[in-house]
Amino acid sequence: MPPTDSPLNSPAGQRFPVVVVGAGPAGLTVGCILRAGGVDCLVLETESREVIEHRPRAGVVEEWAVRGLERRGLARNLLERAQVHGECEFRFAGERYRFRYAELSGRHHFIYPQQFLVTDLVREYADVRGGEIRFGVRDVRVHGVDSGRPSVSYVSPGSGERRVVECDFVAGCDGARGVTRTAMPPERVRVSRYDYGVGWLALLAEAPPSCDCVVFGMHPRGFAGHMARSPEVTRYYLQCPPGDAPENWPHERVWAELRERLGAAGAQPLTEGRLIERRVLDMHNYVVEPMAFGRLFLAGDAAHLTAPVAAKGMNLALHDAFLLGDGLVARLTEGDDGALAGYSARCLARVWDYQEFSQWLSEVYHGTASGDPYRAGTALARLRRLFDSPVAAAAFAEQYLGTRTTG
Repeated sequence: MPPTDSPLNSPAGQRFPVVVVGAGPAGLTVGCILRAGGVDCLVLETESREVIEHRPRAGVVEEWAVRGLERRGLARNLLERAQVHGECEFRFAGERYRFRYAELSGRHHFIYPQQFLVTDLVREYADVRGGEIRFGVRDVRVHGVDSGRPSVSYVSPGSGERRVVECDFVAGCDGARGVTRTAMPPERVRVSRYDYGVGWLALLAEAPPSCDCVVFGMHPRGFAGHMARSPEVTRYYLQCPPGDAPENWPHERVWAELRERLGAAGAQPLTEGRLIERRVLDMHNYVVEPMAFGRLFLAGDAAHLTAPVAAKGMNLALHDAFLLGDGLVARLTEGDDGALAGYSARCLARVWDYQEFSQWLSEVYHGTASGDPYRAGTALARLRRLFDSPVAAAAFAEQYLGTRTTG
């Protein structure tokens, strides 16, 4: 049965003004905004609560996003526990270069692992604001979003029965592999894709950070990245062939490559530790336009994927959630359609801005390892310009922090 078919032969179900599919940062933020605005909703999630509260993902939150969470009463733990970063370090040609973006902009990054934010949001939504959430659901399907009576059906993990929930709107926040995007007719949407042609080995190490800031290593053997996640855990990245297998990267090889690619004059030795995560990311992006069809609105990775080149994914998800949550509240409590009508265009302005910056930064990261002397030369020219030109430095800081108003 296609995802948009009517849920025939299913028992009658409940009704909620909004059904949110997916309990990640976007879906839970939308849910919290709806509850605060007096709008009832249901969140559906295929994983268990334990899984979403412990699944490691992103960790960099831009200051504008933190302030957006704070205004909505969703940032108390983040503000108390997050590390605040105002510098990053580039390492290339055997040297270290500090980039002090807080001095240039007055803005910072907050380092707060995504699973911590998800834990905060699900507690706020379900335990504090009394929102309805159903974990472990299976075979979610979206129906009738181009009509005035949309619904969502799913198989209950307890009974194995298909249940139907009628609603006014569906918020599709179920990520890159979710089902809500498939409810949009292919002839009515455009999906733009870009493949970087490289892979990143994503690593989590039980080891304290080896530097007091994020480190980007550009090396002929490939890019390497160092990002603190907590005082005891560090995220590392290693450029690798796309489709590579984590099993090809045993402990000794990982740390040897990290030492080589992040090595620079005056840099302290890496603090090694047990690798608790190893997975290969094939680096690619996509954008779905528009991000809405009928009564269905996409948010986060369901609508656009941004490879972790510039740490933009979670921030875009929160931007979508702020606009969508506010727009749904305005429509359902005041009858104001303006925000929902402009939702897709406002989101996509920032999405494309971040996509372009990620593509630009990818050339900086990967050019020196491309085997192409022209790309290597232009990558080094871009790097040197950041430290030779105040104008270039200010422009980079603006993009790196997401401070330009784009929607």
